[in-house]
Amino acid sequence: MIPTVNETHDPQLTSWVVSANTPGTDFPIQNLPFGVFTRRGRDASPRVGVAIGEQILDVSTSLREGLFDGFAVVTAEACASPVLNDLLALGREYWSALRRQVSALLRVDSPAHRSDPRLGERILIPMAEAGLLLPIAVGDYTDFYASVFHATSVGRMLRPDNPLLPNYKYVPIGYHGRASSVVVSGTPVRRPNGQTWRDDAEPPAFGPSQRLDYELEVACVIGPGNALGEAISIAEAEDHLFGVCLLNDWSARDVQRWEYQPLGPFLAKSFATTISPWIVTMEALAPFRRPAFARPEGDPAPLPYLDSPEDQARGGLDLTLDVYLRSQPMRDQGTPPVRLSRGNFRDMYWTLAQMVTHHASNGCNLRPGDLLASGTVSGEASDARGCLLELTWGGKEPLALPNGETRRFLLDGDEVILRGYGEREGYARIGFGECRGEVLKAQS
Repeated sequence: MIPTVNETHDPQLTSWVVSANTPGTDFPIQNLPFGVFTRRGRDASPRVGVAIGEQILDVSTSLREGLFDGFAVVTAEACASPVLNDLLALGREYWSALRRQVSALLRVDSPAHRSDPRLGERILIPMAEAGLLLPIAVGDYTDFYASVFHATSVGRMLRPDNPLLPNYKYVPIGYHGRASSVVVSGTPVRRPNGQTWRDDAEPPAFGPSQRLDYELEVACVIGPGNALGEAISIAEAEDHLFGVCLLNDWSARDVQRWEYQPLGPFLAKSFATTISPWIVTMEALAPFRRPAFARPEGDPAPLPYLDSPEDQARGGLDLTLDVYLRSQPMRDQGTPPVRLSRGNFRDMYWTLAQMVTHHASNGCNLRPGDLLASGTVSGEASDARGCLLELTWGGKEPLALPNGETRRFLLDGDEVILRGYGEREGYARIGFGECRGEVLKAQS
């Protein structure tokens, strides 16, 4: 069942954590995303935390302070692990119980804080003093291809007369990525070496990719899994979703062009995938649910196993997604990042629930902490394209940057920054933080 709005979404809520009340903050009290952090210069052990303004609530310390009861105690105990996987395995009843009690604890009228004004000194850590870690142990990573606009654009480059293959509108297309190279935001990304081919008359060559690209994506994190051999129905799929984060599926387009036939992506994608450090819960996103993508007249309806009235009515998500670029010369000049594109997750042809259901439809066992990415989020407008491959039309139409530079694909020293947020009248704006990575020179 899709989470619904409750008292934790009240736009009038404010927090005794002053920075959580700042207009435009990604982490107001209505958000409360989960992540894993260490405290720089002190205790280096990883701990589970909840973002609130410019602070992090230490869940285990709050538990020791006796600030939780009921199901929330069990949930907080699962946060003693250095990753979120034990928490993910519990299920929504437990997640929701902890969210409600954290919300009550952090409200401006919290009895616990009123009776002990120094409580914050014990349970909060400034983000400026924290190192953010990969929040989950990623056992498996799957990347889908859920934007019909992205699929059509890429298809036009490769097959102008037949851009969209006939299976696309029937089946959520995806591939199994490399879990071991998923890294947290801020981790540098080394330009990959690979085998490429340019000329029919010449053999392929090996060396640094010259067409390095980013891909703007949203990834969902699996909570409870399913047993091997058992499917997940579309009616149950949302119960297996803990939350979402931003994801950059770095891609070496020249390597990809040479190797993808006949089996699909391989080394062009496996060198790095970056995710944002905070997992925004599906419950926090309840105000931003919307109908699934409106299929044009003549498109087939989803097959019955991928179709449900609830998913069609509320399976979509209204999330604004931005891509920024900051080059080395821009950093040297003190120039801020430039926005390259703005898209919205509501434009995805397939919903998250449909991706989960299809993934498990053959009996594939999903597990807590599995990462399922959407594929490039692109819209119909030219400035809503979620990668350089589309924005520059395969490098044929270079982008002009404000400082006079141009880009067909990424150069060494380029930093790519993804940002996203949900915004709706009558509700608090909530964000995802940043998903960033800087390109390093290839290994010689």
